[in-house]
Amino acid sequence: MNADVEFTLVHDGRQWVCRNDAITVNGESLAELDEELGRALRESGEYPPGSRLTVFMGFDFDTIPTWLRQYHDHYFNRLVSINL
Repeated sequence: MNADVEFTLVHDGRQWVCRNDAITVNGESLAELDEELGRALRESGEYPPGSRLTVFMGFDFDTIPTWLRQYHDHYFNRLVSINL
């Protein structure tokens, strides 16, 4: 499944943060993050109302210590559908 838009995903110790060059959103839970992302995408004006977007969120591996990365090459990438 191809993504319509891509973001980088991190957790700052308190909340999830999803960002790309145009949008940054955050949420204490993944459900809240998805809601905020939907709102931000609607407000961006880039996509027609009623669109269904496939969003890829790739976890930023730079937030994991180097020695641990070899064990977590799969760690937390997300592919979600968001209805605008």
